[in-house]
Amino acid sequence: MPASAEDVWRVVSDPERLADWWPGVARVEDASPLAWTTVLSSARGRTVRADYSRVEAEAPRAISWRQELAESPFERILSESLTAVELEPEGDGATRVEVSLRQRGRGFARFGFLQLRLAAARQVSGALDGLEALLGRRG
Repeated sequence: MPASAEDVWRVVSDPERLADWWPGVARVEDASPLAWTTVLSSARGRTVRADYSRVEAEAPRAISWRQELAESPFERILSESLTAVELEPEGDGATRVEVSLRQRGRGFARFGFLQLRLAAARQVSGALDGLEALLGRRG
């Protein structure tokens, strides 16, 4: 990314900024540094809420959060969903950003691991594109 690790950290560690860079997030509600709700919007205009909790944070190097699946629409298809962002400063004020999304399917979805993997790859790629667009504007 064409930004310092501190600048990237300010974005990725603030749940209220998710709508600025994470694909499909229309807005964030009830945000605190430890938990938040995203309102996701599909291409068809449907919305669904997803709750998240921060798992750990090591400023300005790494942060991870999990999706709270119990009693959510995602509970039927996922048994785990964990997102991690790692930052490593590089020369000239740039930062290497790694975003990973680990999901485990539930029920019949556990046999659709390829579909889950492809969807996660699209989501991660979109997140990186969103970060680059956001931080490029600032830089």
